[in-house]
Amino acid sequence: MSAPCPDAALGPWSTRPAHRAWLAARADTLFDLFGSRTRDPRGGFFELDRTGAPKTGPDLVRPIHLTARMAHCFAIGTLLGRPGAPEMVDHATRFLWERHRDPAHGGYFWSVGETGAADATKQGYGHAFVLLAAASAFCVGHPLARPMLDDVSEILDRRFWEPEHGAIAEEFAADWTPVPGYRGQNSNMHLTEALMAAFEATGETVYLDRAESIAERIIHRAAREAGWRVPEHFSEDWEVDRDYRGNEMFRPSGTTPGHALEWARLILQLWCLGDRRHDWMPPAAAALFERAMTLAWDPAHGGLFYTLDWEDRPAKRMKLWWPHCEGIGAAHFLNAHVPGGWEADYRRLWGVVDRAFLDRAHGGWQEECAEDLTPAFTLFPGKGDIYHALQACLIPLYPATASLSRVIAGDRG
Repeated sequence: MSAPCPDAALGPWSTRPAHRAWLAARADTLFDLFGSRTRDPRGGFFELDRTGAPKTGPDLVRPIHLTARMAHCFAIGTLLGRPGAPEMVDHATRFLWERHRDPAHGGYFWSVGETGAADATKQGYGHAFVLLAAASAFCVGHPLARPMLDDVSEILDRRFWEPEHGAIAEEFAADWTPVPGYRGQNSNMHLTEALMAAFEATGETVYLDRAESIAERIIHRAAREAGWRVPEHFSEDWEVDRDYRGNEMFRPSGTTPGHALEWARLILQLWCLGDRRHDWMPPAAAALFERAMTLAWDPAHGGLFYTLDWEDRPAKRMKLWWPHCEGIGAAHFLNAHVPGGWEADYRRLWGVVDRAFLDRAHGGWQEECAEDLTPAFTLFPGKGDIYHALQACLIPLYPATASLSRVIAGDRG
């Protein structure tokens, strides 16, 4: 936790008109960058290269999470009253329903190309984002939202949910043959976000109960036992696997401090939605945030290292945009619910974003920087995603009580 700010008597930045206008302007630039020009008339969306130009061509592959995030973010845009946003929601939702959904075996393919599934596996991470997309589309009245919400909920319940563990399995083949040997926190963390959104949209308590179950396993048990580091990788019986080596983007080895920051916000949102009945949640959120900021902050150049090893040494030393985005959202929620010096961290994170991640030459955000905060392109070759950056800009503009869809719609609990 940082020291109190010298101008604390003026209140946090999120209450100041100039800062709020600055945040809204940053959100506007993201909506403009990722707007209608990214819509591929053949279905799905073009990703953007490092200059912000759409990547076109005959052999494009559409990962499910990027399409689902477009549905979610432009549902938020619809609630904000942005022209063109409803059409983006429609385009994304129909692509998920008509192209990603497997008509033979059920569930949703991880990625699709021009002629069908490019990767036909059924992954918990992808299904979590389909649930989030459906819940967000439901909030703006899209006609496919309820059918998709019911469909993906049934798949998650029947195929992924493991009641004996209170969390989901990770991955299956197209025909639902299990891919054995791994359970992951990342898919379960994003499912927690999606379950909360589904509960807010429908009022159906099964979603909230399952979000609380996942949080209990991963944070109240595993992260607490690991000194408020968030273990990423587990065996099938949910024993922590510290030696796991996997995908550098979705399953990196060691610990990922950005996920601890993300969980800090999600835990406080879950605490609010659950009528504040779980006393362990606010101190857990504070511990996650403080531990991540202490261990991962680079004292030489600033910014957060991507991953640490289990001795708390920087492992992957690049700096990515999304942990800073998640830290901003978490600091806003902590400012609202846990007394402490979180405002200084909020400002410190935005300072690094302003210095290194806002791409004033091409628009949007630089998604990856090297250790010294110069632009890099090892993991992220362009500007593939609106989701993290948009939420970082918008979350501080609203009460820290629920998801953006709910607070923007005016239902603040």
